[in-house]
Amino acid sequence: MPDGTVKQVGPLTGTRVWTVPGRAGRPLFTPREDVVELAPGQERRLCAFCEDRYLETTPEKVRLVWPDFQQLRRIPARELSDTVAEFRRFGNLFEIVSAEYWRENHGFRQPTQVVQWAQDYLADPVGRQHLEYLAAIRARASGTPQSLEEAALDLVGGSHDVIVARRHVTDGARTDDELASSGLLTPDEHAVYIAFTVQSLQEILRAQPNAAYVAVFQNWLRAAGASFEHLHKQLVAIDEPGPQLDHELRMLSADHGLYQHAIADMSVQEGLVVAATDGAVAFAGVGHRYPAFEVYSTSPANLPHEHTGAEVRAMSDLVHALHAATGPHVPTNEEWHYRPPGAPWPMPWRVVLKWRTSNPAGFEGGTKIYVNTIDPWELRRRTVAQLQQLRDAGRIADGIRIGDECTPADSRLHYAEDA
Repeated sequence: MPDGTVKQVGPLTGTRVWTVPGRAGRPLFTPREDVVELAPGQERRLCAFCEDRYLETTPEKVRLVWPDFQQLRRIPARELSDTVAEFRRFGNLFEIVSAEYWRENHGFRQPTQVVQWAQDYLADPVGRQHLEYLAAIRARASGTPQSLEEAALDLVGGSHDVIVARRHVTDGARTDDELASSGLLTPDEHAVYIAFTVQSLQEILRAQPNAAYVAVFQNWLRAAGASFEHLHKQLVAIDEPGPQLDHELRMLSADHGLYQHAIADMSVQEGLVVAATDGAVAFAGVGHRYPAFEVYSTSPANLPHEHTGAEVRAMSDLVHALHAATGPHVPTNEEWHYRPPGAPWPMPWRVVLKWRTSNPAGFEGGTKIYVNTIDPWELRRRTVAQLQQLRDAGRIADGIRIGDECTPADSRLHYAEDA
């Protein structure tokens, strides 16, 4: 607009967004005022996800341990502290879609190996005490007590999992606000984190045959919806893809190249390419309620677990770099989007990273016009400059092309080539 206002419409969502001049200079976060100096060892017990509090989460399905990220599965409660988990996966104590949901609505019954795991866990005195503690918490919250045997089966056999990183704060932190975010992992650590999430997604789809989709997301900091300010991802099996994916599939039925035309080509034309690797490309997103990056795989594969290790690493390196450029104090949501298994049309794997820098309120609710404080071009400018500094400091992966180093070929998506 003549006054500098930028009006955007999301190509895939139709969401209307305005960026008003003068609001982009607002701070991205407010520093905490209640910072606490850490006592020796306190960094290992700051929340229920920390390594000295393993018994406050549900039984572990799998953990990765140093030095080579070996996978250990279904560790007995009495052995949880024998090793330190660099990353660990377990069921969410308060599931979005519960084990009861699958049982009552779909007639799902746990397979023999899960029933045996629950029985073995109960047979061990430490494990039984662990499950009694968790079952009591859930019973108080729901007001519906279960037998210990029923609760044990639900606690080990759910389809809403959490993947938690070891650190709550950075190694050597002196205060509790020195949080260990995704961007403060090394590129190699982040690659393990992403690959572990991809593997977990596939395992949940196999374990829950009634699932149509597994939602994968990461909420970082309380302002972005995190219960604990400890790095973790969540994977939730659901029995329908949801209205946004249904909408995109309808659009794809008429144009299999939708994402190439509506997102990638538009981003090249408008100068919104942020960075690229040999296998992925990042754009400053248009029409998002919050400043957002869209990271697209350029692989012919559609589902995350159909990608090769190198293709997963290409996505990881770009997502990690954007987290690093964002910094640990900005609330963010990381959302994974991919083709629902069995869907008829091709769809690329993409990860959307949103900066939760504002709270939509009355204006947005009444008009359905959202005010985003940073337009896509300013978001790209800031991030390109930050990525260049991070590369100079050796903080992000080698081989990332930044800003004008990218070519139109980097934005060529191959997801629909076999369609």
